[in-house]
Amino acid sequence: MQENPYYLVIAGNIGVGKTTLTQIIEKKLGWTPYYEKVVENPYLANFYKDMARWSFHSQIFFLTQRFKSHLNFQNAGTPIVQDRSIFEDAEVFAENLYRQNLMEKQDYATYRDLYETMVQTIRSPDLILYLKASPWTLLSRIRKRWRDVERNIDKEYLFQLNLRYDYWIRKIESKFPVLMVETDQNDLLKDIEWRDKILDAILEHYRIQIRTN
Repeated sequence: MQENPYYLVIAGNIGVGKTTLTQIIEKKLGWTPYYEKVVENPYLANFYKDMARWSFHSQIFFLTQRFKSHLNFQNAGTPIVQDRSIFEDAEVFAENLYRQNLMEKQDYATYRDLYETMVQTIRSPDLILYLKASPWTLLSRIRKRWRDVERNIDKEYLFQLNLRYDYWIRKIESKFPVLMVETDQNDLLKDIEWRDKILDAILEHYRIQIRTN
């Protein structure tokens, strides 16, 4: 049991494979997972139908749940893997909604104030593993898993989120270790050799982190 356990974030757009990889890490490495509460979000279905009307409500729900997760694993004694982080909620999703005029200025200001207060109290990740894919690949994967709340997601929304993700990653690379993985040509469940290389890279970073602490 580590006094300061490892904290890994699996970051990336909708449908890129974050949950699948989190499940694999839980099974193969035995790390404690924290999953995104998508199905539980009572605003999400309405949000995808009318983003401007429900953006603030939906993002506040995700922000709150993510903060609760952080409070739960802050003092955990095992390595943690998180399916999307509180940082992405604010720096990618809420930011994109505001820039696309889908969140009112005063609502965004309230959201940012709450977010920036929260992040002062939580730890930063030891590694951010950023999964990437094109909007077409993401849309294909979303349709295959066919969650009812996601049926109205379009390619343009995914494209805008990809832009925000790339910008966010460039901004934080000097502050946090980032491992970027292109997923357009690979399947986490079928391409075992490729997947195992990802796990090996995670473990190598974990060992280095433990040795230097």
